[in-house]
Amino acid sequence: MHNGPYTRYVALGDSQTEGLGDGDDAIGLRGCADRLAELIAEASPGLTYANLAVRGRLAGQVRAEQLGPALALRPDVATVVAGMNDLLRPRFDADEVAGHLEVMFAELTAQGATVATVTFPDAARMIPFARPLTGRVTALNARIREAAGRHGVAVAETHLHPVLTDARLWSPDRLHASPLGHERIAAAVAHALGLPGSSDAWTHPLPALPAPPPSGPRATLRELRWAAAFLGPWVGRRLRGRSSGDGRTAKRPEPTPVRSSVA
Repeated sequence: MHNGPYTRYVALGDSQTEGLGDGDDAIGLRGCADRLAELIAEASPGLTYANLAVRGRLAGQVRAEQLGPALALRPDVATVVAGMNDLLRPRFDADEVAGHLEVMFAELTAQGATVATVTFPDAARMIPFARPLTGRVTALNARIREAAGRHGVAVAETHLHPVLTDARLWSPDRLHASPLGHERIAAAVAHALGLPGSSDAWTHPLPALPAPPPSGPRATLRELRWAAAFLGPWVGRRLRGRSSGDGRTAKRPEPTPVRSSVA
């Protein structure tokens, strides 16, 4: 697999790629794509980077809104990460979601870009209420692997490694990665791309917690508080036909230089 040097990286996706959970709208979002750009820039100092991702987008919306602009930017490396928002919808169709991803894989690779994507961790390990989603996650991941295989797309297998469901890698809403989680995802994609200096260190478990997580009534109370703080507002938006990304545009629509994180 071509692993550089690269000149232009373009990221397509939803909130994870936009960087939610790593910074905020006041100070700015960083996120796994920004972090990956910095890792690529270590071996490709002239790298420019565009991030077209917008929170709340379904895979079909990412394809409709971001693929054309991405192709126009002619990247030589791209990431395509979408599908989590689809997984949470009542009418989920793994074949349909993977079909949108495959079109993006096909068109970007046909233009000469090296493309990477990820599989999704099992949300039920972080959110007990999400147990019904386990089958959906398994089905979508299988189709992502198949589509990626047909187009030579690198896959960061975050689904296969238990550390990716460690609560410390996720923000309080449990839907978006924490800064440490974004760092691990970026390292996973760098490893899948075979970037110089990358390794499987991202798969290593974090140090043991000093105390076990709560159980029994305390655990139930924790879940109820989480539902009130995060699940309730999310359901409310769905019922109103709203999205967290309404009215938002890409944070970095044009390629700009990336400074390596290594001085």
